[in-house]
Amino acid sequence: MRDILSSGHKAFALCLAVLGANVYNSSYAQTATAVKQTDVSSINSYYVSNKAPLKPQPFIKLPLTAFKPGGWLKKQLELQRDGLTGNLGEISIWLSKTDNAWLNKDGKGKYGWEELPYWLKGYGDIAYMLKDPKMLADTKVWIDAAINNQRENGDFGPLVEKGEGKRDLWTNMPMLWCLQSYYEYAKDPRVLTMMTKYFKWQLSIPDDKLLEDYWEKSRGGDNIVSVYWLYNRTGDKWLLDLATKLDKNTADWRQTNNLPNWHNVNVAECFREPATYYQQSNNPADLKATYDNFKLIREIYGQVPGGMFGADENARKGYDDPRQAVETCGLVEQMTSDQFLLQSTGDSFWADNCEDVAFNTFPAAFTPDYKALRYLTAPNMVISDSKNHSPGIDNSGPFLTMNPFSSRCCQHNHAAGWVYYAENTWMATPDNGIAAQLYSEGEVTAKVGSGGLVKILTTTKYPFDATIDMKVITFAKNSFPVYLRVPAWCSNASVLVNGKAVKVVAKGGEYIKLENEWKNGDKITLHLPMQLHVREWAKNKNSASVNYGPLTFSLKIDEDYVKKDSKATAIGDSQWQATADPAKWPSYEIYPKSAWNYGLLLNKANPEQSFTVVKGVWPKDNNPFTNASAPITLKAKGKLIPEWKVDQYGLCGVLPVSPVKTAEPVANLTLVPMGGARLRISSFPVTE
Repeated sequence: MRDILSSGHKAFALCLAVLGANVYNSSYAQTATAVKQTDVSSINSYYVSNKAPLKPQPFIKLPLTAFKPGGWLKKQLELQRDGLTGNLGEISIWLSKTDNAWLNKDGKGKYGWEELPYWLKGYGDIAYMLKDPKMLADTKVWIDAAINNQRENGDFGPLVEKGEGKRDLWTNMPMLWCLQSYYEYAKDPRVLTMMTKYFKWQLSIPDDKLLEDYWEKSRGGDNIVSVYWLYNRTGDKWLLDLATKLDKNTADWRQTNNLPNWHNVNVAECFREPATYYQQSNNPADLKATYDNFKLIREIYGQVPGGMFGADENARKGYDDPRQAVETCGLVEQMTSDQFLLQSTGDSFWADNCEDVAFNTFPAAFTPDYKALRYLTAPNMVISDSKNHSPGIDNSGPFLTMNPFSSRCCQHNHAAGWVYYAENTWMATPDNGIAAQLYSEGEVTAKVGSGGLVKILTTTKYPFDATIDMKVITFAKNSFPVYLRVPAWCSNASVLVNGKAVKVVAKGGEYIKLENEWKNGDKITLHLPMQLHVREWAKNKNSASVNYGPLTFSLKIDEDYVKKDSKATAIGDSQWQATADPAKWPSYEIYPKSAWNYGLLLNKANPEQSFTVVKGVWPKDNNPFTNASAPITLKAKGKLIPEWKVDQYGLCGVLPVSPVKTAEPVANLTLVPMGGARLRISSFPVTE
């Protein structure tokens, strides 16, 4: 926490020890109001935010070490550390230190493209957050190489050219994010010097040579994010000229009713580019374009639960059934986009979508121990094997198996999913307050109000429980606002401060703003009542999905894991180190051991009455994202639909149109949280 705790940290810690975390002072909220947005007329005094003329940020990212995770979120990070993320260096050829272009000043080497920074942006941030000595040392090797191997002209990284004089800059974009995280952690001034020199070189590139290749042209918005990051720290005005130049040469994500391309990762990553540049252009059409992009892809291909859309490589006309999948890379990039947009727009809509993806889709892309992952995951997925399912999915090859040796991009990029989520659980506000955004157990330490350090300890099982308890720990009284996000699905949210009810009426999508002179031991209790909600997808064969609060539920399918040789079942372009041991890192095919082809029986007048919520015990291993350990299940009734089968491509058959007639008897069904179901039916036919 060296980047947020001043030299007074030891004194602060000592005082807290003297006072004790259990001190309880009576306090009450002086004011409690429901607000849609934060007031951006002031500027946060303690954390870097947009400098003029960039638009003020409604929410400001805290340094990544400000949050110490607990509960299930810490468990996910620990599983990643002990699983594929933390050990990928012994598997991936792209992380080998032999003939690696990232380690050579001339930028030449057999191995050197996106894989290393894809992995490092998650691996390094987990190292900083968990303070893991081995991971910290490994991270430093790659960070030092990127900085020390910068060339005289300012360029750095693998020297990849795609045509005469056309330097491919894509690989450097994720590495810039790695450097930014390292600066948040270490405050190493070399980062600012290096990025300044690099961006001056970028500014010198002629327009006809800049961002010409497919990937870099699509993803120029990521480069602009880094330019603004540096501008907000140095104030160099020419950086805004570079941002304009990059925006001009990036693919046009402002198209009306169309996208530059329909590649799933590009869409999830790049749809926000106009909103990124809106911070500088102040043109409402730029902001609107990002919202329109989001709406367009989901209107056509996203009529499914889980927060994503069907594009198993590329979105294709006619392939919009819930059995169409999305890359694990796309999941990470969508969550990242949601987090950036929440900061810059202040719209809690983006937090809702981030939770939807994080809770209901992302965990299912991995084996429960995070030692293997699959390239593609779909809302309706009843086989996860190593066979070729094309053209049912867009690619030819073994794209559905859980394989630690496979898929290159997702194999590395998945590392950032949970740690970026953790970094954005809390945000600073322009009025020197703090906002709870993505509720999770843990503790945040930040400067607020008059400048004192405050720690807020959160205890919760959210999203599996509706109550979030917070305790304020501070040495001295401090007046500052605390913002509590009310998710869009929630009505009748309530707040207690030190056990006393606070009078406030906040609708879903708003924030409860508590303004108070906070004292050590003050307690906040937020209750977000969860209700059942059945969603009808009229544009997808009148199918139905079931939510309880932020969780979507899937049919519980008994899963049969079949161990396979990872080398034999890897995607064709995968490569691994000669010493990588497939016996230590096996792949798995998953097959159903129970029937999956059920339709739901719903009460037409009140569909929610068709389900019973069953609360179970919290899993001892703190990992709720498995069928076996699900702390909440739903009881339902349904009927088999015999004609709904695995199709000729080996995939879950296309949904029948609801309502479906079937002569099968009524069956009792169990539904489990979608995020823990590796095999799943989440979009259900409805039976008569």
